[in-house]
Amino acid sequence: MVKVKSDDIHCEGCVERIDKALVEAGIAHKISLEEKSVEADCELSKVIELLDDLGFDAVEV
Repeated sequence: MVKVKSDDIHCEGCVERIDKALVEAGIAHKISLEEKSVEADCELSKVIELLDDLGFDAVEV
């Protein structure tokens, strides 16, 4: 599992958009609105690229 943080995750709507994209990509994950983070069972570059495509800037934690 890799973990990234994005200060752009502001609300439950953000979480739902990220969740939908990760489910569609077949990636096991956990999203924390409180920590503004995403843990994903994939390569770091893949989760960062996916979040970037959604408009979220993410950095590895």
